[in-house]
Amino acid sequence: MGIYAERREQLHRRLRERGEAGRVLFAGHVLQPRNYGANVYRPFRQNSHVAYYFGIYHPGFVGVLEADGRSLLFGPQPTLEDVVWEGPLDALEVWGQRAEVEEAHPIEDLEKWIRDASGGWLHTRPYQADLGMRMARWFGCTTEAVMAGASKILSEEIVSQRLVKSAQEVAEIERALAMTAAGYEEVMRALRPGVTTASLIGRVMRRAYEEGVDVAYPPIITSHGEILHAHGDSEVLRDGRLLLMDMGFEAPSLYASDITRTMPINGRFTPMQRDIYEVVLQAQSAAIAAIRPGIAYSEVHDIACEAVASGLVGVGLMKGDVKEAVAIGAHALFFPHGLGHALGLDVHDMEDLGDQVGYGGEGLRSAQFGRNFLRFARTLEEGYVVTVEPGIYFIPALIGQWKAEGRHADFIAYDRLEAWLAFGGIRIEDDVWVTAQGSKVLGPVIPKQVEDIEAWVGTAA
Repeated sequence: MGIYAERREQLHRRLRERGEAGRVLFAGHVLQPRNYGANVYRPFRQNSHVAYYFGIYHPGFVGVLEADGRSLLFGPQPTLEDVVWEGPLDALEVWGQRAEVEEAHPIEDLEKWIRDASGGWLHTRPYQADLGMRMARWFGCTTEAVMAGASKILSEEIVSQRLVKSAQEVAEIERALAMTAAGYEEVMRALRPGVTTASLIGRVMRRAYEEGVDVAYPPIITSHGEILHAHGDSEVLRDGRLLLMDMGFEAPSLYASDITRTMPINGRFTPMQRDIYEVVLQAQSAAIAAIRPGIAYSEVHDIACEAVASGLVGVGLMKGDVKEAVAIGAHALFFPHGLGHALGLDVHDMEDLGDQVGYGGEGLRSAQFGRNFLRFARTLEEGYVVTVEPGIYFIPALIGQWKAEGRHADFIAYDRLEAWLAFGGIRIEDDVWVTAQGSKVLGPVIPKQVEDIEAWVGTAA
């Protein structure tokens, strides 16, 4: 039995054990137009569930898992017109063999086949609008009914299965990380005052095209690290500032990587920059050291938060009892997001399924500022892959609002913050595999110790 048939067999068995006898439909993505039908976004990105269970990376396919365990594939049968415009294309039967299914049928037959089939249907909630409309047509209902009819049991079983990564999957993540590490080396060595962020992003994208892959998400390359997802116009990088770079490649198999480094643009940290950098690095080290099967990732998050708060007390920007400060969320002025998320075929793995991934269900996420952005809180199991990405940010608007309100004034040294408003932000991120012994940081070493970063930055001829 091949890998895709085995994955579907496992899913089918788990569903049957839970008394769920419905058919399962996995709707793949189609090409999306940029501005008119023939001008589409490339490269094409397949729905990750279809990639995982059927191994199909081409647009227009739908996979079905029958109630009796058989698998069917519905997809496009190439026409002469397709060959004229796109060149030779594999026949539908070839795709069926790759997907390890019992039957392969033209996509035109799907709607009638669904209408003629008896029994209920299980599906996940589509996140592309046109996919929701197509599913509504197939099922003869409204798009609202499609959204509301997403199967909770199916989502639970997909999450349970996909969270635990096989050695082969981890190898694919490391394959992506090897390319990511090479991209970081090129950017760090080219970094110096006067270069533009556009030129650095260009280096990343050129490498992706040369490798024949894509980035797992739009790269963040900015001197405004205090803006958590900074995307925008190119900037000329200035002496004395920090560059925050958050970037990861996808392997050809679509497995993602996700790395962040922060580095001085001129190659040398100032004393202020080094002080904050070392606090973030210590927080990440403490979090990684705590990772093991059986510990809740929410607890690992708290360990990182306490390390951040303790370090900021040492710098003089926070005060008082560290545990109490973290418990009420005072540290979130500087660290206003969660420690990390699951990683796999999606950079935020399976987050199309909502909080089922990170919490095991809806309504369990904290409402406290900062902690409400913790994407993953589950108890860790062997085989999980998570990101570990603490940060410290000086966000002028947030500092101004909290100071005006006197929020957590017993724990925050507002009188010291004026000198830090133009600092920016620092984040350090690695991808970590939960092992039986504890954890392993995946991929080649990408410099993050102060001395190693300073030895790399600006050394390109």
